[in-house]
Amino acid sequence: LDQADARGWRTVAIGITNQRETTLLWDRQTGRAVANAIVWQDRRTADLCARLKEEGHEDEVSDATGLLLDPYFSATKLHWLLEQVPQARQRAEKGELAFGTVDSWLLWRLTGGRMHTTDITNASRTLLYNIHRQEWDEQLLQLFAVPAAVLPKVKDCTADFGETDAGIFGRKLPILGIAGDQQAAAIGQACFEEGMCKSTYGTGCFLIMNTGDKAVKSRNRLLTTVGYRIDGATSYAVEGSIFIAGAAVQWIRDGLKLVTNAEETEQLAAGLNSNNGVYLVPAFTGLGAPHWDPHARGALFGLTRDTGVAEIARATLESIAYQTADLLRAIRADGAEPQGLRIDGGMVANNWFCQFLADILDLPVDRPKVTETTALGAASLAGLQAGLTSSLDEIAVTWQRQASFTPEMSAPTRRQLLSGWDRAVARVLTHGD
Repeated sequence: LDQADARGWRTVAIGITNQRETTLLWDRQTGRAVANAIVWQDRRTADLCARLKEEGHEDEVSDATGLLLDPYFSATKLHWLLEQVPQARQRAEKGELAFGTVDSWLLWRLTGGRMHTTDITNASRTLLYNIHRQEWDEQLLQLFAVPAAVLPKVKDCTADFGETDAGIFGRKLPILGIAGDQQAAAIGQACFEEGMCKSTYGTGCFLIMNTGDKAVKSRNRLLTTVGYRIDGATSYAVEGSIFIAGAAVQWIRDGLKLVTNAEETEQLAAGLNSNNGVYLVPAFTGLGAPHWDPHARGALFGLTRDTGVAEIARATLESIAYQTADLLRAIRADGAEPQGLRIDGGMVANNWFCQFLADILDLPVDRPKVTETTALGAASLAGLQAGLTSSLDEIAVTWQRQASFTPEMSAPTRRQLLSGWDRAVARVLTHGD
């Protein structure tokens, strides 16, 4: 803010974006969390999810929320906190505790505890929110044993979320936009028309396709979610969630210490004519869409005496593209055909990865000039509510392409690579997928 002031810029509003499913529970009086946050990748509630599936609850949950019974989402994490933290359930039922995803926690802290609110995109990722009726679902609250007293109020993505406490930034600033990170990225990518797709490559990978005003139910285990809601008008989306993307590159850098920085993987991968039969399945925290196997674990296949750092680096990058291909195959099996894909996140600086992605998807891939689209989306929402822009169309015309990658791989090579990937995945799955 000081730097903006020094340049003569005027800060008019704040937008918030966040990890979506990460779950917090805190004391309304002190503002202190009663336990550490349970992050979105945490798998500790896998057994609870399995039990609820065995009892036949998944269809009920999916019909209301568009989601599946998986530890990824917030409801079972919150249930765990209420059961395991001493006195948490009793205090929650008395209204002494507040639940929220990271946006709600930040909003609470920024406003000095005056606002316990979330937006609809974050609410739609909890397994507790009915995306059709657009309200907290009483039956699901009963199923997950969550008292309604802990829940935040749900607003549009563009709304008055209160003002920051004057002591934080030396002034009061209005908070006018909130969206979960992946929906914010879709907004930053200007995916406002039905059929437009974006895929974000950070720790994980998340592909979202706009489905307009219809909540389309996937037949191939993709998620139905809220893309955004502005002025009461809801845009829905289908989403494929991959738990490990950039985190796999981080693993070979920090865990295996095969490279000193992520940028090295581009040169290593490009130096090989093929993957030499080496496949990495990075199921370090299970597999997300479309497999949804929380018990799957990672594996590296096809090693020989000739396998070296380059093969492992290439297999790591390829694994992220193959997982995206799994999502796209599910979208196509549902009857949709995206015309292109807009990509963002830290990994898309890697040109080799972007080209391989276009090749394996057989789809044009566009990289925007601004790749930090999650932050851009949050800022766009706040700006829209503040009146700096008047419509989504006005936001859309500001999107600019930095580079485009078109498919160059032959169809037989693509089929052969995907077949090898499918065999590798089949070996790590723990259920009859």
